[in-house]
Amino acid sequence: MKIATYNVNGINGRLTLLLRWLELAEPDVVCLQELKAPDASFPEAAIRDLGYDAIWHGQKSWNGVAILSRVGEIHETRRGLPGAPDDEQSRYIEAAVKGVLIAGLYLPNGNPRPGSKFDYKLRWFERLHDHLAGLVSLDAPVVIAGDFNVIPTDLDVYVPERWRNDALFAPEVREAYARLIGQGWTDALRELHPGEHIYTFWKYWRNSFERDAGLRIDHILLNPKAAARLVAAEVDRRPRSWDKTSDHAPVWIDLADKARRRRKA
Repeated sequence: MKIATYNVNGINGRLTLLLRWLELAEPDVVCLQELKAPDASFPEAAIRDLGYDAIWHGQKSWNGVAILSRVGEIHETRRGLPGAPDDEQSRYIEAAVKGVLIAGLYLPNGNPRPGSKFDYKLRWFERLHDHLAGLVSLDAPVVIAGDFNVIPTDLDVYVPERWRNDALFAPEVREAYARLIGQGWTDALRELHPGEHIYTFWKYWRNSFERDAGLRIDHILLNPKAAARLVAAEVDRRPRSWDKTSDHAPVWIDLADKARRRRKA
């Protein structure tokens, strides 16, 4: 099963690009972020015309997440994280597809730091930590995919010194991500590319993409059952080079039908 995550940065304004990528890459399941559209404006018909079912959790002008599938029915299990019933930001959606539990998320940016937005990011992270603690040990593959707005290590950013004071690279945020991994999750890209500079986001200005001056902030985490089936994990840089594209590139993994034996180094 090929599972991808893609921050589209406005699904209706970049629908043609999304459809082009879906036809090109042919992912089986996709988690989308930053829809920037209310539920009623989600382009369901165009996506279904390509053979994908969809569920979505929209919000006018901001946020918004969705899960698409072309390999089976989407059984929604949750929208929104528990722990804050008054939180109206659309940042989390979860569903079972073909025996795999898949969660799509858009973690808050948190800038400026310090401030109320950064405090909200840390609170949201704590709620995520609490919820995922109950999923990591499930006796089924679990995949957590999305824009985490977290640069985990110096290896994940071009010129780390320029980002020390940013909310994406703050010590509290990196520590929260490390604690999440410590629950037993596997960072799929890092598992298969442990020493490489790999980026998933490039700013629009100063030819950042052309210079490969990027960040790795889009992640796919796997519980032990899913990690045992991991075959491949890559960044699809092609859409980032297209005209009027998102500032993110899709990240994808491939899971085998059964657990695979890993060769020892």
